[in-house]
Amino acid sequence: MNEALRIILPLYLLAYLVVAFLWRSYLVYKRTGVNPYVIGRSKGVAGFVEMFLRVPLVVLALVTFVYAVFPGVYQFAVPIHWLESFAIQVAGVVLLGVALVWTAIAQMQMGKSWRVGIDKENRTELVESGLFKISRNPIFLGLRVALVGFFLAMPNAVTLLVMTLSDVLMQIQVRLEEEFLTGVHGDKYQEFCSRVRRWI
Repeated sequence: MNEALRIILPLYLLAYLVVAFLWRSYLVYKRTGVNPYVIGRSKGVAGFVEMFLRVPLVVLALVTFVYAVFPGVYQFAVPIHWLESFAIQVAGVVLLGVALVWTAIAQMQMGKSWRVGIDKENRTELVESGLFKISRNPIFLGLRVALVGFFLAMPNAVTLLVMTLSDVLMQIQVRLEEEFLTGVHGDKYQEFCSRVRRWI
């Protein structure tokens, strides 16, 4: 299984990057002329969290590359050997597949409202249909599932740290976005929050 994962995981990471960030951002920019990648524009706590969210993803990319290309060096990531069973790794790959499809669908349903970060300059419509009927943050939920999948497929201290740190940062980020959306959409967003859970 490890040999297959050395091929699958880097390809998956690339596919997720393209699907979750690049392709949808390109489509939104092409259709609206607005750059949806707004990370780094916020000030204060929001700006710090948005910038820091990149760090675990960069670390994940590095450990995945080392796992695929330098198996000997990978030992420094402190593999959790008792989790390296075929069944657990397959479960991780399944979660990765589900996360990719789920994220792609959620982004498609966001349409022109898709943003990476908090866009205080361009008002976006509140999306309440599709997956947003069951989760207020389906894209972040997809990312959380993907990180669990990575940890199960490649269990080590680094992926455990990445999963945990990313989750803490996402918990903060979604609350900052909720505060922002309440300011933009007012009672409509509050009513949406009363109907739909934050995660699922």
